[in-house]
Amino acid sequence: MLVLALDTTTRGGSCAVIGEGSVLHEIATDPARAHDAQLPAALMSVLERAGVALAQIDLYAVATGPGSFTGLRVGIAAMQGLAFAAEKPLIGVSAFDALAAHARASQPVAHDGFVATWIDAWRGEVYAALYQDAREVESPTVEPPATLLARYAGRGGRYVFVGEAVDVSRSAIAETMGTNARVADRVAPLLAGRIALMAADMARAGHRPLPHAIRPLYVRRPDAELARDARPVH
Repeated sequence: MLVLALDTTTRGGSCAVIGEGSVLHEIATDPARAHDAQLPAALMSVLERAGVALAQIDLYAVATGPGSFTGLRVGIAAMQGLAFAAEKPLIGVSAFDALAAHARASQPVAHDGFVATWIDAWRGEVYAALYQDAREVESPTVEPPATLLARYAGRGGRYVFVGEAVDVSRSAIAETMGTNARVADRVAPLLAGRIALMAADMARAGHRPLPHAIRPLYVRRPDAELARDARPVH
């Protein structure tokens, strides 16, 4: 099964092609450029480097969030267009699920330990979810790092932190959690390859949704909606 996957949940997203359970090629997109300025060229580039033609793709996969409203909209729309045109399934995968899977695959995580997945939400906040033994035990939320760390410390246990938002909070993590926390070896990994592998497993299990079934995971309401609700009523 050949899978083409795209992640636009962060400024530095990625795209990948997998085949027969392994990543054939994966590339990072340019964090200095908007995602819509790089698509679909980045997808065509990763296909070329993998030696795979677009017509050979059996399944499409895309990160559903969380992330910026614009980034998610651009990424999902790009993959929906390709999947619709090819009449192939499109599977959405949470970036949190992909980060947690990466952490478990790349380093030991105790059976009773937690994986904290953090993505930059701007405004001094992070998008976060908490996993234990491959299960989500805290639903996606958006909160200041200090609030999350206080809750984790109160819960107890040992934690592995992963995601692009972890880097700027290393000192706060160490101060609050002490020896009960460590940061993943690759704190901000490329996710498209992992997303493609997870989507392939889901497809083999019978999950083959049509492209229009994708639902983005925003967590925070889009800025346009917040601004609209903040306007005075006349």
